[in-house]
Amino acid sequence: MKPTLFAKLGLTLALMLAAGPAFSFDLQGHRGARGLAPENTLPAFATALTLGVTTLEFDVNLSRDGKLVVGHDPVLLPHLARLDGKWITSPGPAIWHSTLDDVLRYDVGRLDPASRYGQTYPEQKPVDGTRMPLLEQVFALAAKSGNADMRFNIETKLSPLKPDESAPPEQFARALVQAIRQAGLVHRSRIQSFDWRTLREAAQQAPEIARVHLTIEGTTSDNVQRGQPGASPWLGGLDADDFTSTPALVKAAGGQVWSPFWRNVTPALVAEAQQLGLQVIPWTVNDPAEMERQIAMKVDGLISDYPDRLRAVMQARGMALPRPSPVVP
Repeated sequence: MKPTLFAKLGLTLALMLAAGPAFSFDLQGHRGARGLAPENTLPAFATALTLGVTTLEFDVNLSRDGKLVVGHDPVLLPHLARLDGKWITSPGPAIWHSTLDDVLRYDVGRLDPASRYGQTYPEQKPVDGTRMPLLEQVFALAAKSGNADMRFNIETKLSPLKPDESAPPEQFARALVQAIRQAGLVHRSRIQSFDWRTLREAAQQAPEIARVHLTIEGTTSDNVQRGQPGASPWLGGLDADDFTSTPALVKAAGGQVWSPFWRNVTPALVAEAQQLGLQVIPWTVNDPAEMERQIAMKVDGLISDYPDRLRAVMQARGMALPRPSPVVP
């Protein structure tokens, strides 16, 4: 083999290493598998693992006694939580103001069938008696499944508009970074948020942990706030109007992954983001036809309440599927 060929191979290897690890299409189970099992619970994560996903996507809150509790909202919601067998009638206490023992009093094993939210997920199978798990229990369940490649996409739940409901961004990020490091899952975990303050803090505390910048740009919900006076309070000090596009904004924020609401995705934005070195993983896609459309735009992955539907679409397209990892909570 000629030296010039050695040199070419060395350059190719260097470029590959600089680009980081190669990822297959990222099939993420949203809140475990919200469409099939009680969201953000061990039964939901077991369902996703058993079906076969590449990533468990879920949310965490920090309790008053410093525990990372898995759950979507900073407060307990009436359609989701029961106390002593009865649905709570108004939003419950903030997890940030509660101890773990307080939180474990609530049953989150089924949705209220009389609520609009509960009627949205008719395939969800209840598991009465289920409690909100700790982050460490999710990590342990994945380990129990034997899947040493499973990834974790962990969202910090806080709002700059309701600072009293959640831990301060620095404290929140520090607790999550510490838990990920203690579990030895730095390279299999990502921290995501709509509130980019925790992502900014995580970047300072643990630049080795990848960060996912969530966005939504709509008429009723918009954390980017392009064209509005001043910077959005969600963007950690950045002003969207200083950037030509949302991918450029995410890149400037130091993100590795852009996770937009699926309605905001276009082929041009996907191409731009990927040219900037970002992965594009839209949320939350449940319709098979929309899954097809998103995959045709060459997104890097999808977040879905129905991992089974996404697997079927991928299989029909001849795409590689993540291996099932059957496990019982």
